[in-house]
Amino acid sequence: MHIAVRDIVMGVIARQSIRGALANYLGVAIGFVTTFFVVTRFLTTEEVGLTRVMVDAAMLFSAIAQMGSNSSLIRFFPHFKDNRGHHGIFGLSLLVPLTGFALVALAFLVFHDPLLEIYSERSALLTDYFYMLPMLTFFALYTTVFETGASVLMRITVPKMVREVGIRVFNLVAYLLYGYKVISLDVFVWMFCGSYGLAMLLNMFYLYRISGLPLAAWLHIDWRFVADGGRWRDMLRYTLFMTATVLAGNIPLMSSLFLGAKAGLAVTGVYTIAFFIANVVEVPYRSLGAISRPVIATAVKDNDWAEVNRLGRQVSLHQLLVSLMIFYVIWINLDALFAVIPNGADYRGGAGVVLILGLAKVMNSSLSIGSDVLNYSRWYRWSLPLIGVLTLSAIVLNTVLIGLWDINGAAAATLLSYGLYFVLLLTMLWWRLRVSLFSVAQLKVLLIVAVGFVLAWLWSGWVTPVVAAWLPGMAGMLVDAAAKTVVLCCALAGTVLAWKVSPTVNAMLRKK
Repeated sequence: MHIAVRDIVMGVIARQSIRGALANYLGVAIGFVTTFFVVTRFLTTEEVGLTRVMVDAAMLFSAIAQMGSNSSLIRFFPHFKDNRGHHGIFGLSLLVPLTGFALVALAFLVFHDPLLEIYSERSALLTDYFYMLPMLTFFALYTTVFETGASVLMRITVPKMVREVGIRVFNLVAYLLYGYKVISLDVFVWMFCGSYGLAMLLNMFYLYRISGLPLAAWLHIDWRFVADGGRWRDMLRYTLFMTATVLAGNIPLMSSLFLGAKAGLAVTGVYTIAFFIANVVEVPYRSLGAISRPVIATAVKDNDWAEVNRLGRQVSLHQLLVSLMIFYVIWINLDALFAVIPNGADYRGGAGVVLILGLAKVMNSSLSIGSDVLNYSRWYRWSLPLIGVLTLSAIVLNTVLIGLWDINGAAAATLLSYGLYFVLLLTMLWWRLRVSLFSVAQLKVLLIVAVGFVLAWLWSGWVTPVVAAWLPGMAGMLVDAAAKTVVLCCALAGTVLAWKVSPTVNAMLRKK
């Protein structure tokens, strides 16, 4: 890639990533208030588990219904885009998921009764609203389809605002109306599902506007171009293959579904709150990953493996740095968090889940770019056995570990499954493509954060008792948490800058 062009592209990536990250964290802030001060106050643990299982089931079904079309859109968009337009690739991106949804809906009808039987004993509340899952699946499916379309056009800010902010605000309204008994549980569930329908419509209109195409051209598929040079065979082969690999990013969803069946919705509700806390760790990758994938796909298409290595290491390093720092802040303040939220004692049992899932999220955030590299390369077929190992290990580990360790077992199943998967994936990347995501800078990050945990332990032993004696009760706990966070994070950030762990970050600060 020419240096000037690369600089322009990286500038777009940086701007869209920053804006997307801001949208993500605004959504996290809204979600934080909603989850910890509204949901925990107004919903029972069983009702929290109901919303979690419904969303996770819909996300899992929608991922299957995509039939790999989102990855296919990103991979083949550079081949379709030219001076004459996009040759109907957006039309294809609508048609393939619709076919997938029809198959998923058919399977839902066929297996409706067996699925109800699985959940009827321990999660009876879910069976009352089981019929709404196909509708929620459709909304989730096309919300993602339209969001992916915007990402290949290098525009992710608005879709991120819709997903991270819009859905949460609408759900907040539903929680408050239900909490103050303005609406019934039935109406609440309809509003909860309807928020995803609203998101789908907003993303659809946004993609239509930024595509610069009239509606007829946007829906039209240039079948001659698709068939030219056997392109359709490559796309069909890739799309069908990716259908078998969609479970990779959805393994954490399986844990809540297993918990709902084996332990009940109340336990799943506790897991949900802990999952939300740990999920904050992964927020930055949603933006950086979305905007980096089209660039990775273009570099792979051009056989520019030096650029693939450079970009992969940069993404991996910065994701490791940011995700570990977020996890660090969460963990050193976890006791204070459970102390301030309504009914916090009911959810304190999820502390182990936060630790285990937090580590899994750090791993996934910093290494998932490797999955994109492999999927966009000619060796993408190797993803299939890797996903097979990941899925099988997740099913086996959830079945075994939930029975042994309850919600901690579900979290451990996710961590161990991802650990095995990434070991195999990174080995494959180096063996076939000579691509490595590792650098010395990552070791520096691990060392800095490890020292940070030691400092936090020393603070808890020496400083916290002094603060508690000076200012007892909740006020003292909050003052201690705030002081600890500011002092230790400033120390860690200063070390990162002084050690020049990321030349990119240092350069950005110098420009300011």
